[in-house]
Amino acid sequence: MAKTTPSTPTPAEPTAEESAVGKGRPTPTRREKEEARKRPLVSNDRAEARRRARAQAQEQRDKARIGLANGDEKYLPMRDRGPQKKFVRDYVDARFSFGELLIPLMFLVIILTFFPQPEVQYIAIIALWAFFILAAADAILLGFLVRRRLAAKFGADRVEKVRWYAAMRALQLRMMRLPKPQVKRGQYPS
Repeated sequence: MAKTTPSTPTPAEPTAEESAVGKGRPTPTRREKEEARKRPLVSNDRAEARRRARAQAQEQRDKARIGLANGDEKYLPMRDRGPQKKFVRDYVDARFSFGELLIPLMFLVIILTFFPQPEVQYIAIIALWAFFILAAADAILLGFLVRRRLAAKFGADRVEKVRWYAAMRALQLRMMRLPKPQVKRGQYPS
């Protein structure tokens, strides 16, 4: 310790600046720190641990579900990632596809098959097959249009195989598509 000279007065009370220095508590001993770190591998209250784990897993699933619905790249599956796939999704969502009406038409045909008249059932089945052909032709046309637009935007060498991706999205009801449509009808991507 250094010797103090009698000419230097020592303050009786520490000032506010001096009391801010330091952590304000004694350093814990090694034994105290080790005791604080000791935790059982399995909690004594297993029911509470299970509830906590279940709540945490549910929170992560909700975050992933919302991220997927909003089209957040982090939560998308690998088949939906990338700028080309986003362009295809936006292009498909901007147009009307005959495939969107396929599921409601199938329900209508199922209802019509309950009628006892074979003519009604026959007409319903023929109409369904005609609509299948129309939806398939629309999906094929969509595939060609999307490939042409992708080549114009990203270059012919950067075009991925997206025809099947576009067709499958076009055959779904608009409200059931995941990720949810990010554009309105007629709002084609540039």
